[in-house]
Amino acid sequence: MTAADAFGAPGGPGPLPPTAGRDGSGTGSRLLDLRPAPAAATRARMFAAQTRLELILTLRRGESVLLTMIIPVGLLAFFTAVDVLPSGTEKSVDFLVPGVLALAVMSTAFTGQAIATGFERSYGVLKRLGATPLPRSILLAGKTAAVLAVEVIQLVLLLAVGFALGWDPSGGAGAVPSVLALLVLGTAAFSGLGLLMAGTLRAEATLAAANGVYLLLLLIGGVVFPLSELPGWLRAIAEVLPTAALSDGLRDVLADGSGPGVRNLVVLAVWAVVTLGLAARTFRWE
Repeated sequence: MTAADAFGAPGGPGPLPPTAGRDGSGTGSRLLDLRPAPAAATRARMFAAQTRLELILTLRRGESVLLTMIIPVGLLAFFTAVDVLPSGTEKSVDFLVPGVLALAVMSTAFTGQAIATGFERSYGVLKRLGATPLPRSILLAGKTAAVLAVEVIQLVLLLAVGFALGWDPSGGAGAVPSVLALLVLGTAAFSGLGLLMAGTLRAEATLAAANGVYLLLLLIGGVVFPLSELPGWLRAIAEVLPTAALSDGLRDVLADGSGPGVRNLVVLAVWAVVTLGLAARTFRWE
């Protein structure tokens, strides 16, 4: 039996209907084209999907929750209770809250992200993403946006604990734009540093290096101790680190009621541009 017999036989499937002509008369002779036409999604849709995925994965990792939520809250409560900080007439909690906010940003954007991304490379997750149309820039942007979403939760939690401990911030509602600018720049700077490390080092090396840098920045970054307590040469180094710039800027706004400081904004912007640029250029999928 020929194909013509099959299509012409009674009860058979019959010929495919023609599509409408260009003039809408329905007399076109071209058959309906049902072939799939796969194409990459728009960059905006890829960014939204990647951000959502990264946020879900971050919240599912128990160690990330420990690092980003419990440690900053624990440090804030401990150093407020023992009252050993040389902060002059200022209450310890007023000095600590801005520094702990900076620590929370560093924990989420740098340490947690560097370790998680490093092991994603090690397990071959990023290698599979590399076979898709997803660009490296969208992957990095999605990870950074997910970090910002987690930081919103951190911010609410830390502010609630700070108020419960007697924190009395300065600046009022006028301080909000400065605080947001500092947090966004700080997130970009630490995220770029973490992704640069995770995209170039082995997972085990990233784990060790990220924890080592985290501890170093905690000690000399002005988070729980004033930079004025450091030796002169060490203070000069600390002042150009993103941790000190972020903690000092937040402290200027929230504790002193002044602006964030041009130097702090410039330091964070330089770190953000340099680290994110290098990460986008050097990041390896495997």
